[in-house]
Amino acid sequence: MFDTLQDRLSDVFKGLRSKGRLTEADIDATMREIRIALLEADVNLSVVKGFVFNVKEKCLGLELSKALNPTQQIIKIVNDELVVILGGETRNVRFNKRPPTVIMLAGLQGAGKTTLAGKLARWLREEKHAPLLVAADLQRPNAVGQLQIVGERAGVHVFAPQPGNGVGDPVQVARDAIEHARRRLYDVVIVDTAGRLGVDAELMQQAADIKQAVNPDEVLFVVDAMIGQDAVNTAKAFDEGIGFDGVVLTKLDGDARGGAALSIAKVIGKPILFASNGETLKDFDVFHPDRMASRILGMGDVLTLIEQAEKTFDADQSRAAAEKLMGKNKFGLQDFLSQMQQLRKMGPLSKILGMLPGAGQFKDAIEDIDEREIDRIEAIINSMTKKERDDVAILNGSRRSRIAKGAGVQVSDVNQLVNRFVEARKMMEKMAGSMGGMGGGGMPAGMPPGMPGALPGARGPKRPPAKKSVKKGHRVSGNPAKRKQQEAQKALGIRPEADVPQTMDDFQLPPDLQKMFEQNK
Repeated sequence: MFDTLQDRLSDVFKGLRSKGRLTEADIDATMREIRIALLEADVNLSVVKGFVFNVKEKCLGLELSKALNPTQQIIKIVNDELVVILGGETRNVRFNKRPPTVIMLAGLQGAGKTTLAGKLARWLREEKHAPLLVAADLQRPNAVGQLQIVGERAGVHVFAPQPGNGVGDPVQVARDAIEHARRRLYDVVIVDTAGRLGVDAELMQQAADIKQAVNPDEVLFVVDAMIGQDAVNTAKAFDEGIGFDGVVLTKLDGDARGGAALSIAKVIGKPILFASNGETLKDFDVFHPDRMASRILGMGDVLTLIEQAEKTFDADQSRAAAEKLMGKNKFGLQDFLSQMQQLRKMGPLSKILGMLPGAGQFKDAIEDIDEREIDRIEAIINSMTKKERDDVAILNGSRRSRIAKGAGVQVSDVNQLVNRFVEARKMMEKMAGSMGGMGGGGMPAGMPPGMPGALPGARGPKRPPAKKSVKKGHRVSGNPAKRKQQEAQKALGIRPEADVPQTMDDFQLPPDLQKMFEQNK
């Protein structure tokens, strides 16, 4: 969503790197480019004006000419201001000291509210809570059925006493859900209310009645980040009519310009609590303003990447794989397959690589990553026996042909995988050995020992040129005419033309010089 803004800001800063000293004119030109970039990203005009003014004031107030790298200093100022307009500090859910904590969801129809209810419930369950979903959207056709399906996928229970489709009292359903949660010891209740096609007075009053009946601890307004400034306007109307405590952004993986995400927290004055950036239930994160600002500036989001890795990777399995790379046992294809499968649990590779610092420079290559290539790698490895996975050296031609047929690929694909795996393993073993020799104890136990050369699209280290074995003495040509010529040259005492010296041993040194070399050895 922020690709366009990221590219524009990157071009702005790239033009400053060649300057060792920035003048006021340079700063004015930079602020003008930043203003254009933000407006093109559909950021609210008042937010743009305030942002540019604050950044310029801070830049002029610093002695940039004495800085070692004035460009980095400006990037830091821009980063700090982005954090401010995105909400400042991370805001967490306020849990009631006396359960259940009641969270009410509201927003426009089509914002992804029902799916987000399931994502929030799944996240709460992973945080060791016992959430209950409440089907209080009785207006939209099949809304109750959809929430039940989402709840089943998220592994949480759904309270749905009314069939919906225009039948039932949503206020009574919400009220009964609180009593049900107390009896069954659910500590969080998530109330999914009816969406609106616009600022609908009747449905707005219904939401106000539900809020009054259940007295929620958090009222979250669900916003589709792809609808631009309309999201800000709708949030304003909803805040004035009912009031809410925080914002949840959905569809951050879309291709819109993302201005709503950069505007809503500043314009409405309410924090963004969560962000949804995909269609699956696990594509849901706590919103961290500092990390989002870092992504926008192309500096990656390493902290989120580490958190996801800690949740996904099995520490014991990763430690065992690291020990194999350290030389205690041979790292095999089965170990690589296990690590790759755990990596895929974190999400698409393009998303994971996009969190790395500097990934914006390789955006096109990252977007071109074909997840089906990884499926083919898994198929090839799964077509091998356990012995073959543990020791690829036994893979002769017939075995490779059998594996290719079992995986539905060509033999060349099997050869390519094996060769790249072997080269990458050599490289990783050298790295692991050097890390162990530095006194650091080797590779971190909780981190996956990556195998970059074995991933699709990755290239392993270049092989050193094979040494040609040269036989000493006279070499006979395979050509009969050439061989006859060589024999004639030899009979005359002329060294054959094809028999050129290849090493020092091939040279016939004079006796005195040869003796001198032998004495100096």
